[in-house]
Amino acid sequence: YWAVTQVNYIHSRNGKRIGIMILMVWLTAVVVSIAPLFGWKDPDFLVRVNEQKKCLVSQDLAYQIFATMATFYVPLTAILILYWKIFQAARNSIHKSKFGAKKKKKDVRERANRAKLGQRAAAAADGGGETSKPNGVSEHQQTTAFTTISSGSPDKSSNNGAVSVSSHISEASRLEMLPKDHPHHQKKSKKESLEAKREKKAAKTLAIITGAFVVCWLPFFVTALLMPICPSCYFSDVMFSIFLWLGYFNSTLNPIIYTIFSPEFRGAFKKILCGRKSQRYRPGKMR
Repeated sequence: YWAVTQVNYIHSRNGKRIGIMILMVWLTAVVVSIAPLFGWKDPDFLVRVNEQKKCLVSQDLAYQIFATMATFYVPLTAILILYWKIFQAARNSIHKSKFGAKKKKKDVRERANRAKLGQRAAAAADGGGETSKPNGVSEHQQTTAFTTISSGSPDKSSNNGAVSVSSHISEASRLEMLPKDHPHHQKKSKKESLEAKREKKAAKTLAIITGAFVVCWLPFFVTALLMPICPSCYFSDVMFSIFLWLGYFNSTLNPIIYTIFSPEFRGAFKKILCGRKSQRYRPGKMR
């Protein structure tokens, strides 16, 4: 989230900060895992493990609330909030990009229309419709000189020694009058389109990853919380095992999802497996 919303985050990111974040995650996992060994367990815990040979964590209600909140519900809430903010930031960026492109096109059209009017007036003046001054410069030319920028020395014509107004049209004005299908405009439009596609693809990838995480782990953590709340309810061991392994399967899905939707991750994954950088990998390129 910081990488998306803060431009300078990549410069302030350092190994110490990343190490602290990783350490906090592992400390939380260690506390949740060893808490039953220090007495935070239900009365039937030892009988269930030693005599029934049933591998089931502590069914103490307070412990289950703490464990499920610390390992799933609180992280899930944080993930959903952050991913929503990332999605909003991506959407706002796309909206600004589209709005800016429309505004630029409108400004270009307006300037092009003004330049065309100037050209038409210049053509009419060259046809003999202007009044010559003693110094040889037409009245019309004096008027239009303020609205054009000279790109070089004026070209002299044989029409009463008047200065040709067409030479006063600047290079910028000629660029403004380029057609929409000109390569100059096509290149800018293509760049904006690629940026919008990248942002949309990033939002789509985040949605798929979040959805896979929820689908894989929610059944297990709902069941884990319901078992101590309702001890008399019947929960099949097979069903519980399926929910548990479904959660483990999420760890298998994540690399697949990232590999499919992220060219950067795909290139890094190939580099780890093959020991060299893939020639087809190019950072930030859409596929």
